[in-house]
Amino acid sequence: MTDTASTDPPAAPIAALLRSQVRVVNIGLPGFAEELRRAGVTVVQLDWAPPAVANPRLRALLAKLSSE
Repeated sequence: MTDTASTDPPAAPIAALLRSQVRVVNIGLPGFAEELRRAGVTVVQLDWAPPAVANPRLRALLAKLSSE
C-alpha cells in the first residue's frame, strides 16, 4: 500500500487562498488593470518595461519596429 498523504499538497492553504479576496499586481498594459478595477478587484499598476534601451542592438531593433 502506498502512502500518498505525504506527497499530496495540503488542501487547507489552497482552499483558503481560493476563498480570499483577489489582489493583483499588473505589470504591463494598463487596460488589464482597468478591467479588473471595474470588476471590483484591488489592483496595483506597475509601470515597467524591459530595459532594452541599454543594449544597442535591441535599441536599434526597437527603433526599426516603431518606425514601421
